[in-house]
Amino acid sequence: MSDLSQYPIVVLYDGICPTCIKDRQHYQKLAGRRDDVILWLDINSHQEVLQQFAISELAAMTELHLIVGGKKVVKELDAYILLLGHIWWLKPLAWLIAVPFIKAPLARYYHYRVNKRLTASGRLK
Repeated sequence: MSDLSQYPIVVLYDGICPTCIKDRQHYQKLAGRRDDVILWLDINSHQEVLQQFAISELAAMTELHLIVGGKKVVKELDAYILLLGHIWWLKPLAWLIAVPFIKAPLARYYHYRVNKRLTASGRLK
């Protein structure tokens, strides 16, 4: 794997998950030219990156993970907040999601939906 520090943001996504693929495509469309600073890595073919950053396969499947500046791991809703904040007109949404009384229930709902999707597809028991 090349040096991840050359990318401000590396997104680890599940390339087996149709929803994750659609989310990636949707984000890239929204980001437009700004997306050239983001490297997208499929967790299923970049196990060495998961190991390098001590991210378990289960965590990688059930939570969005970003690697920022080649060093720092940002996950779950904080990862979404960072990505949304990368698009100028979605910054207000990122700010809203970060409000504690919104973030906590949204995080629970996010985990519920991910676990339901993975269980339905047979990837999570």
